[in-house]
Amino acid sequence: MSNILKSTKLDIALVKPYFKTICFTLLLPIVFAAINRSLLTGVSFAMCFIAMTTGYTFSITEKNSMDRLFGILPVRKSELVIGRYVFVLAMGLLSLIISLIAQPLVLKVLGETVGVFDIVTAAIAGVFLFALYTVFQIPGYYKYGSIKGRVFMYIPVAGFLVTLLLLSKMPAIGKSIISVVESFPILLVFFAVFAIVVMYAVSIFLSIRIMKNKEM
Repeated sequence: MSNILKSTKLDIALVKPYFKTICFTLLLPIVFAAINRSLLTGVSFAMCFIAMTTGYTFSITEKNSMDRLFGILPVRKSELVIGRYVFVLAMGLLSLIISLIAQPLVLKVLGETVGVFDIVTAAIAGVFLFALYTVFQIPGYYKYGSIKGRVFMYIPVAGFLVTLLLLSKMPAIGKSIISVVESFPILLVFFAVFAIVVMYAVSIFLSIRIMKNKEM
């Protein structure tokens, strides 16, 4: 566990110079939420943005030829991988917390009603979308690197656009989903948590396997 935390701290140190930029990008979803008057859309946008920063650590490592450094560290490859996942999840959690605090306040100032149900729904959707993006991104970056695997950076953008399309084109289905959520909130939370755990378990397994097969 200590080695995993050390790996996470190393990733934090690598990305630290970019924290101001990352924080600035979190302001854009707040504006987006205000324009659309929708917490769900705003949080989804925020998680899309933060998921796009997943490649920062891979990019910095690759540009500075740090692969050999990671190879000689007294840390197992599996611990390096899990540490990076912890870092990515921490960034996602930070983005979610900021969004769920700032966006409802802005919407209330604009006269919109934001209830507990809206916040919970937005949180679940945001976490699920973030997981859906990153479980594909991270193994992709490990496999192809940040330059060859640049296409993985745009997975969140594609996912967010699809989400917007579904929300706008299928209002009837959206209402049905909301009805189900209102009727079975605990079931929804359980399903979301289960799906996220399974997705990350598979993603971590693939990333560790890729790392072990790479020459460092």
